[in-house]
Amino acid sequence: MPRHLRVAIVGAGPAGIYAADALLKSEAAVDPGVSIDIFERMPAPFGLIRYGVAPDHPRIKGIITALHQVLDKPQVRLFGNVDYPNDISLDELRSFYDAVIFSTGATADRALTIPGVDLDGSYGAADFVSWYDGHPDVPRTWPLEAEKVAVLGVGNVALDVARILAKTAEELLPTEIPANVHDGLKANKALEVHVFGRRGPAQAKFSPMELRELDHSPNIEVIVNPEDIDYDEGSITTRRSNKQADMVAKTLENWAIRDIGERPHKLFLHFFESPTEILGEDGKVVGLRTERTELDGTGNVKGTGTFTDWDVQSVYRAVGYLSDELPKLPWDVDSGTVPDEGGRVIEAGAHLASTYVTGWIRRGPIGLIGHTKGDANETVANLLADHADGRLLTPATPEPEAVETFLTEKEVRFTTWEGWYKLDAAEKALGEPQGRERVKLVEREDMLKASGA
Repeated sequence: MPRHLRVAIVGAGPAGIYAADALLKSEAAVDPGVSIDIFERMPAPFGLIRYGVAPDHPRIKGIITALHQVLDKPQVRLFGNVDYPNDISLDELRSFYDAVIFSTGATADRALTIPGVDLDGSYGAADFVSWYDGHPDVPRTWPLEAEKVAVLGVGNVALDVARILAKTAEELLPTEIPANVHDGLKANKALEVHVFGRRGPAQAKFSPMELRELDHSPNIEVIVNPEDIDYDEGSITTRRSNKQADMVAKTLENWAIRDIGERPHKLFLHFFESPTEILGEDGKVVGLRTERTELDGTGNVKGTGTFTDWDVQSVYRAVGYLSDELPKLPWDVDSGTVPDEGGRVIEAGAHLASTYVTGWIRRGPIGLIGHTKGDANETVANLLADHADGRLLTPATPEPEAVETFLTEKEVRFTTWEGWYKLDAAEKALGEPQGRERVKLVEREDMLKASGA
């Protein structure tokens, strides 16, 4: 009797869970059947949704409901608090599974090479996001002394950072933010937040809904300079061909022509300003220098030689995420991805047997959460084709209990899917006395205890 196809997935964010879902919906799930183990270095699943989505975005966190349905399936097991490669290596994974899919995402900040980037008060957006999302591996406090703040970038992460800085702590209290984050935000002195993009409104990477949400806060006055509303032929083509870009541009146009209101915190969206230097005195940020740019006809921009110094005391760099290099896998330093063809990991021109990638580790940190579904489907289709053609390696100990025994003997304190339900209940119980849906646990030890690890 043929045994089940055994697949390990490293990373329990949306990309990894979508890959599990694709496997469960395949013909292989019927004959010979599939058995999937998902390994996650955090004690809790859901990756970016738990530790990358702003706490005041419960709509996006609703995706967890769909992911729950996958992890609830009996063919799927979760092993949380298991770190690749320290707790389990590639060779060890291959000894238990027919195939391994890496879906580890991106957690670091992409580098910005301008003078002053290392000054005290210059921060990577990814670090700030990890702090306000209660990531266990970052400091519990965050310096929020600046009254005027710059955010570099015109994507959704830049909007999240700007919005969290501009809102009041009381506005964010109904969300799942931990107590240490609420305490930190109560001390926030920011009254002005300036978001800078080097190109124009038609090139902004905001989602229309995320952009409009900025204006829903009773405390945030969103301000756009009418001089920043400019389009060239390339910009007009973009608006005609991209409905989202057109909606973003229309929203910005409407804000540019309205009168400035009385809401206490000002959030400025600046376009055609390219950051050239973070200014410092005594090792601390005291300003930001930008060069005015102009459209060149194609939707790209060129410098004008006109510079402006902005009075800010901190700078947040939201210019993109970068994935962490995975040991034992080939690596493209420039893109921060694992080289692949159709999800098959490629090393020295050949497929690294039984090894696959999906999500941001495959194509870089671009696109929305839903875009990872197409990635997962392609990767899984090629994995199943390799299985049908007999190209997968044969594991030495494919029995499901073998990996559990291995982790137990190695004294790895792993969490399970049943443990997530316990952690979920504990966080909801913390929120109940305050009338909140949940309060997120931050300390890894507290998460492990609540999970019954």
